[in-house]
Amino acid sequence: MTRLEDKMACYAELIQQGLERYLPAEKGPLETLFAAARYSALAPGKRLRPILLMECYALCGGQAEDALPFACGLEMIHAYSLIHDDLPCMDDDDLRRGRPSNHKAYGEAMALLAGDGLLTRAFEVMLGQACPRIQPAWAMKAASIAAFCAGMEGMIGGQTMDLAFEREKPQAQQLEEMVRLKTGRLLLAACAAGCALAGEEGEIMQRARHYADNLGLAFQIQDDILDCEGDPAVFGKPIGSDASQGKTTFVSFYGLEECRRMVRQLTEQAVQEIAPAPGSEFLQQLAQSLTARTA
Repeated sequence: MTRLEDKMACYAELIQQGLERYLPAEKGPLETLFAAARYSALAPGKRLRPILLMECYALCGGQAEDALPFACGLEMIHAYSLIHDDLPCMDDDDLRRGRPSNHKAYGEAMALLAGDGLLTRAFEVMLGQACPRIQPAWAMKAASIAAFCAGMEGMIGGQTMDLAFEREKPQAQQLEEMVRLKTGRLLLAACAAGCALAGEEGEIMQRARHYADNLGLAFQIQDDILDCEGDPAVFGKPIGSDASQGKTTFVSFYGLEECRRMVRQLTEQAVQEIAPAPGSEFLQQLAQSLTARTA
């Protein structure tokens, strides 16, 4: 295991423990609701967003573990978005990470409620469990960033554009704008909120934002590539699902080879943005590793 993989695994274990703590199993009338929420939030995954948040907080001088409530809260927001994204009224996907999607396991109504519950639980955990070493004003700023990035001018706005593109095919610039909102905004939230938790508002904050912006676009283009040529057993869902639904993707605009070039270029830009920040080696290596991911 490389040093990057080792650190990623340590972060992932901390996050898993935190999610278990903040989303305990319940008995009684709320048992199914909590089971459905845990089904998605605790499912195996890269934990990319919470890892970025904790690492950006550490980059700005904090102890990564102190940011755990915010990292877990952001992962809950991500999990809620996936539950809702898979619903029949959205992307209508039966699989998520190689398992039945939430509404297939628990039904549409419970999946909807589990997603709503995760979104509200996220902010309850962020602000109710914040470490005493983090100043309240910084915690409020970080929560505000997360809310904005997840909201109507962020991820939800991107999903709205995605739905509209099912009726009218987008131009390349419109597709990029949609991706920066739907996929990129939560990555931006991770990096910016991590900096905000440490009271950082200057150069490192700006570098972290630009890093996340490039990383988010590269991440989605790599997803589009994998949807064409990935291994379904590794990718966690059927290959070609975007094409079968008539979706416009970067591959349908530019082709596979140009998309690979774009991923490399955007990754290089992300690395160049964050490289001047002392202690950013992990973030640089993480960005580079995502260009070769298969899931």
